[in-house]
Amino acid sequence: MKNIDISEVLSNGKALEGKSVTVAGWVRNARDSKTMAFLNINDGTTLKHLQIVIDKAKFEGVDLSSVTKNGVSVQVDGVVVKAMKEGEFEINAQSVELLGDCPADYPLQKKYHSMEFLRTIPQLRVRTNTFNAMLRVRSKLSFAIHRFFQENGFCYIHTPIITGSDCEGAGEIFRITTNGYADAKTAKDEAEYIANDFFRRKAGLTVSGQLEGEVAAMAMGKIYTFGPTFRAENSNTPRHAAEFWQVEPEVAFAKLPDIIEIAQSMIKYIIKAVLDECPEELAFFEKAFESGLTAKLQNVVDSDFVVLDYGEAIKILEKSGEKFQYPVEWGLDLQSEHERYITEKVFNKPVFVTNYPKKIKSFYMKQNDDGLTVAATDLLVPGVGEIIGCSEREADYDKLKAAMVERGMNLDDYTGYLDLRKYGSVPHSGYGLGLERIMMYVTGISNIRDVQLFARTAGDLM
Repeated sequence: MKNIDISEVLSNGKALEGKSVTVAGWVRNARDSKTMAFLNINDGTTLKHLQIVIDKAKFEGVDLSSVTKNGVSVQVDGVVVKAMKEGEFEINAQSVELLGDCPADYPLQKKYHSMEFLRTIPQLRVRTNTFNAMLRVRSKLSFAIHRFFQENGFCYIHTPIITGSDCEGAGEIFRITTNGYADAKTAKDEAEYIANDFFRRKAGLTVSGQLEGEVAAMAMGKIYTFGPTFRAENSNTPRHAAEFWQVEPEVAFAKLPDIIEIAQSMIKYIIKAVLDECPEELAFFEKAFESGLTAKLQNVVDSDFVVLDYGEAIKILEKSGEKFQYPVEWGLDLQSEHERYITEKVFNKPVFVTNYPKKIKSFYMKQNDDGLTVAATDLLVPGVGEIIGCSEREADYDKLKAAMVERGMNLDDYTGYLDLRKYGSVPHSGYGLGLERIMMYVTGISNIRDVQLFARTAGDLM
């Protein structure tokens, strides 16, 4: 008999009542008495567990000890019946087959485990309610991102993961090579070492698909990329990871106000999708991680986001009376504590901070007429801080080249990118949304390591 999903039994129990079904899953907890045994099993298709009721009179002479242990996998044939709790259903077992045994040292024996402990067993933490719910929300959120762009005429572009340029100009790239340790010792200099490498030049893992995305936008008009990006930033904060996923739209003929409107629409769309499609998971996160989570998310959907000039943001922070750990001064970047003060204490909703000083922003951002700022914005949200980095791109060849020279960048690495400004240049804009950052926001989980299947951080490659 073909297995039926546990989610189907729990959601459609009334139609299945009295029918024989076969289910399979992992035992999350078990209770055993003289005459009865109860298993709560889960197959990953739902956050809720399905109770299996074993009447030992029907299993006379059968040793049930192997299936009444946490962590074992089982297949159960039985009849769907009403549970004692109104509106819920369970299965009266007719047979229980052990699929995979589990020894006594199975680490998930307790009902609750700290997130720190769970990070030490990433291969097993997915079986907890937290990671069951997190991965389900991540799946729905990712699909909603694709749906938003597909419904709005964007073309999905696959940009390369291996790159010869640094999009951010910060040098935080994971270098890749086929050369070994011995090759480094035998090469007479760096030039020879690189010349003998696979690409005959320095190569690394991309920090962003933006530069290649701009190339596609100059032909396709509206595009988006969605994939893994990498940053060799030796940071151990709850917000940073060495590998993370980004969605990066690029829109030809769009200026900063246009891309802000797209970003706001996308955030509202994907959060509404989570509210509509993941009510059980959100209820779990609200109870376990962040009280008021659902109301916070609904407020985002219902509110117009604030657009705040960087200079005004600095004035607000200077007049706040708060004792910040990091200094507040025009020309300095906003830190997480500043971002959260603005979003949580002042506006209590998402805020686009615009027109940052050009010295603290990337080379590709359009220079404003004041000569001091660029047409850039960060979207800040309560509880997390920045989740989107956004800008109008510099479309003037000479200005872009001058910005790159000022930063000491190797222009030969960006020939194709500069060419976009020579051959039919147009105003265009884009942004990057870190998937893990928005996941932290919609789940209330405070550490980026806990919204990924396997976290990649400095010193951690489990």
